[in-house]
Amino acid sequence: MERTKIIDAIKHYQEIGKTISVKGWVRTKRGNNSVAFIALNDGSIVHNIQIVVDLANFDETLIKQITTGACIHVIGKLVESQGKGQSVEIQAFEIELYGSADPESYPLQKKGHSVEFLREIGHLRPRTNFFGCVLRLRHAMAFAIHQYFNDKGFFYMHTPLITASDAEGAGEMFNVTTMDLNNIPKIDGKVDYSQDFFGKPVSLTVSGQLEGELGALALGGIYTCGPTFRAENSNTPRHLAEFWMIEPEVAFNDITDNMNLAEDFIKSLVKYALEHNMDDLQFLNDMFDKELIERLNFVVNNDFIRLPYTEAIDILLNSHVKFEYKVEWGVDLQSEHERYLVEQHFKKPVILTDYPKDIKAFYMKQNDDGRTVRAMDVLFPKIGEIIGGSEREESYEKLLRRIQELHIPEKDIWWYLETRKFGSAPHSGFGLGFERLLLFVTGMTNIRDVIPFPRTPQNAEF
Repeated sequence: MERTKIIDAIKHYQEIGKTISVKGWVRTKRGNNSVAFIALNDGSIVHNIQIVVDLANFDETLIKQITTGACIHVIGKLVESQGKGQSVEIQAFEIELYGSADPESYPLQKKGHSVEFLREIGHLRPRTNFFGCVLRLRHAMAFAIHQYFNDKGFFYMHTPLITASDAEGAGEMFNVTTMDLNNIPKIDGKVDYSQDFFGKPVSLTVSGQLEGELGALALGGIYTCGPTFRAENSNTPRHLAEFWMIEPEVAFNDITDNMNLAEDFIKSLVKYALEHNMDDLQFLNDMFDKELIERLNFVVNNDFIRLPYTEAIDILLNSHVKFEYKVEWGVDLQSEHERYLVEQHFKKPVILTDYPKDIKAFYMKQNDDGRTVRAMDVLFPKIGEIIGGSEREESYEKLLRRIQELHIPEKDIWWYLETRKFGSAPHSGFGLGFERLLLFVTGMTNIRDVIPFPRTPQNAEF
């Protein structure tokens, strides 16, 4: 008999009265001397389906092995439930035990485990309702991203994970080598990279943007969606060493077009979650963040505030709030500053533009004032910056001068410069940190809890 997913058994009532086959993991088992009630979940939905077991029809030894965490196969009749809390249940005819779970050692016996504890058992935490919701929402957001850009006529571009360029200029990159680390070849005390696999230093990418621009200047509009890596020794709730980025690049878009795209894009993702994952959102709202759904609807239903960085600095200086980090023109805003603007001053998502060029990357288009660039950051409640982007500098002379000012080796970036020599065009793009999006959509507060296997300093368990 073909397996029925629990989501279909619960949602599709035309199966009432039919014999169906379900498979999953036991959440709980309760009952008395004559009947047992098993809550079964297969991961397709946050809700369990109740299996009603007439104990007279089953071997006692089998029933004793069906404990929390066990995996079973049930064949039975789908009927309307007489109890509260579920619309349907299954009257079991046959039960097969796939895998038992020792009640003395299975770590998920009780409800209400802390997220900190669950991080210690990352191999099992997807089985909890909590992380089931997070992982289903992660899938939904990934699907919605591809659907959005496909419908808009963008092309999905795969940019390299191994690269010789540092797109952000921070230098915090993971080196990639095939050399024997116990016997590294050297010439005059320096590493002889000519003997390495690629013949020069290469690293894991921090961004697919630079390569993405090449695609945009040929195809018109592209987007990337892939893992990126930062060797930043930071153990904060907002940082990972491996995370995913979505980076659209669009030829002929200026900074205003870029802001319009970013706002429409992120609103569409939140709307998709509200329309397709309400069961998961409702569970997270009820169990973890009572304002989650209200906050998601708020973003969808309100226009984002747009203002220059300079005006934001003035607002912060006049707020009379004692921030941990000093506020003055020229500083890179901290999360506390961004959240004040969003949550207290405007009470709406904010897009800041025209940042000081000295705190932004070399590729951003320079404004005529000589001090600022056409950068944009989208700021969200509870998160701070969720999107960062800019109009890109299309002038060869200005881009070259900026590269020289920052002492970026031209030999490493010659190919990027050449795009400004041959048919240069105005273009813009941005990066959305996928995990930061998920922090907002799920209401979680630590980025380690929205990725299946977090990579952080001193932590690569799997």
